[in-house]
Amino acid sequence: MELQFLGTGAGQPSKARNVSSLVLKLLDEINEVWMFDCGEGTQRQILETTIKPRKVKKIFITHMHGDHIFGLPGFLASRSFQSSEEQTDLEVYGPVGIKQYVMTSLRTSGTRLPYRVHFTEIDVHKLGLVMENDKFAVYADKLDHTIFCVGYRVVQKDLEGTLDAEALKAAGVPFGPLFGQIKNGQDVVLENGTKIIAKDYISAPKKGKVITILGDTRKTNASVRLGLGADVLVHESTYGKGDENIAKSHGHSTNIQAAQVAKDASAKRLLLNHVSARFLGRDIGRMAADAQTIFKNTYIVRDLEEVEI
Repeated sequence: MELQFLGTGAGQPSKARNVSSLVLKLLDEINEVWMFDCGEGTQRQILETTIKPRKVKKIFITHMHGDHIFGLPGFLASRSFQSSEEQTDLEVYGPVGIKQYVMTSLRTSGTRLPYRVHFTEIDVHKLGLVMENDKFAVYADKLDHTIFCVGYRVVQKDLEGTLDAEALKAAGVPFGPLFGQIKNGQDVVLENGTKIIAKDYISAPKKGKVITILGDTRKTNASVRLGLGADVLVHESTYGKGDENIAKSHGHSTNIQAAQVAKDASAKRLLLNHVSARFLGRDIGRMAADAQTIFKNTYIVRDLEEVEI
């Protein structure tokens, strides 16, 4: 499981940072890639990675500002340029209006997709659980921005315990169907009369990962709720220390406020993105250091950077 950041800038592209987009790679878990936001130029950024567009099965949009959605119609169109056997349906989750925006863009540009796009629109009455399968659940909560904006909490369901094959061999269990029965929790009796208790050879379930990805927001309790105990918290850092007033007026956060959210949420790691273009190399180091005085495990990500979870 990895995060890869396709765009870590705020508002408009810069030479160092493209606008907002990141992917959660779940290739080992479910052979899928999930995208969060799709700013202008996202499909160009993907060309610099190993991401295969056909693997992108879900797209989660945080809000309808252009730097988070202007790349979506283009990505959907480019995704259609694949062999016919690779055409797979795609799900888009986002605020009310995302369906109209995408469908209008495709219609007016004469774009026909050879696959279906299924939309789930979110408003204040449809917060909470927005997606669930047998491996993951995704929750949304309203943040505090200048327009309706949500953050997402991705929860991996607990992993099954692993079978201790060496211990079973030592107990005289022959490799084969009996291994499968024990793995499924069934007690078995060997030919010599030895009873094998399944739970003695299966480790305890392993806690799944929690990844929280926030859209643009002022400092808010909703961010803490979404990030509670998260293995990774991705939080915007449009502004730096001392910029609290301007951040508030524009619906954004500073690095210090993001660090306080991570601390209050008892998150394990804080990854800062959505960084203003006015912050250059030396400024980035200072922003990280300032945030680390509040929350030690803070890091400011760069475009195309991969982070293992």
